[in-house]
Amino acid sequence: MIRVFYGDDRVTARKMIDKQLGADYEVIEAESLQASDMASVFLGTSLFGDTRNILIKDLSENKECWGMLPGFVGECSHNIVIWETKLDKRSATYKALSKDVEFKEFKVAEDPNKNLVFDILDTAMRGDGTSAVKMCEKIELTNDPYMFMGLMVTQTAKKLQMNNTKAAKAMKILARADLDMKTTGLESWTIIKMALLKISCL
Repeated sequence: MIRVFYGDDRVTARKMIDKQLGADYEVIEAESLQASDMASVFLGTSLFGDTRNILIKDLSENKECWGMLPGFVGECSHNIVIWETKLDKRSATYKALSKDVEFKEFKVAEDPNKNLVFDILDTAMRGDGTSAVKMCEKIELTNDPYMFMGLMVTQTAKKLQMNNTKAAKAMKILARADLDMKTTGLESWTIIKMALLKISCL
């Protein structure tokens, strides 16, 4: 059986690979594969004639070999996992494989606060600092201020890449606030709310 695992949760994917293939399996780096090797990998038997357990890493990066894969699906009797860092679902190979091959995505769970941080930051950048502070007050008892600050910096960096006119100044305010959280005796959420008020005045 051929399976394709992909996604950014590498830890969970690795655990599933070990579960599917067992403790002892062959590992093949796809970059070293030649088209002439494909039949040996997918159809070749071991010295003992047993079913082989094989992990192939990033086969889709090897365009020639990836394109040949559909031709081996029906013939392969080995236990094979193809582990992809990323997967182009628009490709003809993916479409051909999806009919007969199991694809499993391993995705890191998004931080549930991500959208909340986005809303608070956007509210402040629209000039409504009072509302942004009130939104903060509703979550400060159940959220870590340092993680929240990190998410705000990440969101501001994204706005900077999108040429948001206020993002550069907001980043400076957050950088100062982040430093204050680590070096002053002020309560962390107080520093965050002060930063939001400053951002609302930009």
